[in-house]
Amino acid sequence: MPHGAGSARDESTRDRVARSILTNGPSSAAVLAERLELTPAAVRRHLDHLLDEGLVESREERIYGPRGRGRPAKVFVLTDTGRHAFHQAYDDLAATAMRFIAEAGGEDAVAEFARRRVAEVEQRYREAVEAAPDSNKAEVLAQALTGDGYAASTAKAAHGEQLCQHHCPVAHVAEQFPQLCEAETEVFSRLLGKHVQRLATIAHGDGVCTTHIPGAQKSVPPVPPVSDGEAARTAR
Repeated sequence: MPHGAGSARDESTRDRVARSILTNGPSSAAVLAERLELTPAAVRRHLDHLLDEGLVESREERIYGPRGRGRPAKVFVLTDTGRHAFHQAYDDLAATAMRFIAEAGGEDAVAEFARRRVAEVEQRYREAVEAAPDSNKAEVLAQALTGDGYAASTAKAAHGEQLCQHHCPVAHVAEQFPQLCEAETEVFSRLLGKHVQRLATIAHGDGVCTTHIPGAQKSVPPVPPVSDGEAARTAR
């Protein structure tokens, strides 16, 4: 076996273990072994290494409903450091792909890619947002965004409300290609049926992505017509 081949193989398998946890959520060693077709001993060895590096942590499995006898199984989850390691790798790949699109097709191709990317998101969110009352649409949109990793919330603001995204999984790429933010803003406008305005973005160095959503226009009662006699008296 060439020198270093065993180490490279270990890193590849360790990456598979971590990626399985990232994709499938909290997992026990036994479940990981079955899912990845590895021996329990091999999985435990890789988990120990990931624990030492601070990439995963262990916790007791949450039990819903009646709990059986014995202690809950121990499951493993990715830490913030572990998730960041994966996101950074994806960011680098995505940025490289976006640069290729820009070089091959120009700015129009980048904009079209951005619109197609968020079209799938718009389709998934639309049913829930449209079913919500007008007063709650922004909150439902925030909940959907949170489910996709954007940690979103809403807040009251002058003349409307603000949609705040406290995390952006594509911030590193959007910093280089603002078309991603622009396409997302267009989707918010279509889903909410209002012309929203992006006030700040994490990609541009702000702490939070903030979108202003205008409130409902207050109707102004019509002014009754003034008769000729009243107009004459007013003029005196």
